[in-house]
Amino acid sequence: MALILNIETSTPICSVCLATDGQVIALRETDEDKSHATRLTVYIDEILKEQNITINDLDAIAVSQGPGSYTGLRIGVSTAKGLCYGASKPLIAISTLQALAWQVSSGKIENVDLADDPWFCPMIDARRMEVFTALYDKENQLQKEISADIIDEQSFQEIIDQRPVYFFGNGAIKCQEMIQHKNARFIENVEASSASMASLSELAYANNQFVDVAYFEPFYLKDFIATVSKKNILG
Repeated sequence: MALILNIETSTPICSVCLATDGQVIALRETDEDKSHATRLTVYIDEILKEQNITINDLDAIAVSQGPGSYTGLRIGVSTAKGLCYGASKPLIAISTLQALAWQVSSGKIENVDLADDPWFCPMIDARRMEVFTALYDKENQLQKEISADIIDEQSFQEIIDQRPVYFFGNGAIKCQEMIQHKNARFIENVEASSASMASLSELAYANNQFVDVAYFEPFYLKDFIATVSKKNILG
């Protein structure tokens, strides 16, 4: 049994939870856009005070490693690393896509039929028709490597010809018109959350699956591309 602080900042949602033995006992999160820099440390402080503990009482800190928002991941990982370094706590890195898939494959979502031996396809929006995605089976085991894919009418065709596939995440709904098949099943309102990390981080802790605090970097998958503001700087 471990007491683990879980941090999720890979999407527009900023989420923090405290879990013991894989069960969430405190949660703070918001979908307010670009809130990670202002909300993350506040949520951590609120949860610790609510539970009357300090960072030193934790067994480990877990952070969503991506893929996802470059800025969000950078804020989440740097915060987690700072806390781990200051309190000499181990750091656990959890795949954002695997945690999303766990929400659905664990049977916590209605109208998901596990008897059909489906696969699960979490999608994180990467702008336009591109998504960060992967495929997992109902045991939450990776079946297709994580990638950045541009979705078209042929995407996943061979797989959904063979079995049901559930699509979800903040990048899935925009792909629904492109992926037309009787085995393609779309689920709304499945979002990245620190709560979905709790069971995975507990398992990682039990198996001593830690990352190096000094050298760990988020899994960005794509290089950060700065955009130039369209506003007239001269007024």
